Amino acid sequence: MNEIMKHVSNQDWANILIQALPYIRKYSGKTVVVKYGGNAMLNWDLKLAVMEDLVLMSYVGIRTVLVHGGGPEINHALEKIGKEPRFVNGLRYTDEETIEVVQEVLAGKISKEIVGLLQRAGGKAIGLCGIDGGLIRAKKVTSQDLGFVGEITSINPSVINTLLDNGYIPVISTVALGEGDDTQAYNINADTAASRIAVALKAAKFVQMTNVPGLLRNVSDPASLIVEASKEDIERYKKEGIISSGMIPKVDCCLEAMDGGVERTHIIDGRVPHALLIEVFSDRGIGTLIYDNCKGKGVNDSPV
Repeated sequence: MNEIMKHVSNQDWANILIQALPYIRKYSGKTVVVKYGGNAMLNWDLKLAVMEDLVLMSYVGIRTVLVHGGGPEINHALEKIGKEPRFVNGLRYTDEETIEVVQEVLAGKISKEIVGLLQRAGGKAIGLCGIDGGLIRAKKVTSQDLGFVGEITSINPSVINTLLDNGYIPVISTVALGEGDDTQAYNINADTAASRIAVALKAAKFVQMTNVPGLLRNVSDPASLIVEASKEDIERYKKEGIISSGMIPKVDCCLEAMDGGVERTHIIDGRVPHALLIEVFSDRGIGTLIYDNCKGKGVNDSPV
């Protein structure tokens, strides 16, 4: 990378910085919620790049919130104790022993590592799980037997706002507390939780980091990337089978966030170093922008 930098002219550097200015102006003081997962969590260099991106965003005044998953790490922890991960229709079955492992991995190991890396990169960060401050309340899923898997009933954003007001990056792991007198911990889908948190915080942006370039017309062809799509486009793509399988719930989370008032939603490729900075601060963007055409359309999320 340093060799490449040597060949970039001063004028080119100036142009890059100037291009970022309107985006900094647009999003400074606004909230951006990032769902962090996939290869960006597993590859060390990508992990460090994400931390640097988040810290830079925070330094220029963006109220930055990170919501993380950790499926592979949970599987590994279960295997270490001799317990085979179990899935029902693609969803993790969470028995009493598994929910303990989920809490230890998400709210313990992963959260502490992320907080440490953010602080090493010069940021201020605090780890939370949905139990803290009654942040995420849930009830047991009853449509099928998944054990202690919960369906979100409410989000209490006050503790997140307190941290943001004091310059911290909240790092949220998606373990929820039962509603009312129910003190059971529940495993919650991280994409859904991130979407609901974005709505509760009245975020300007909701960004999901994935292991694919974005929405593709042909899943075998990265060049078939759909750069932007309206809500109407999304419904058509579903009917045509362009959006299918594991991409459906991710897109649905974007739609839910927009229905709740989030201005812009994005699905970006977490395998690209500094994908967040490219998306937030440049004209080119990265991945797929999903927008509500009733609220206007800007190619590549123009700041104008």
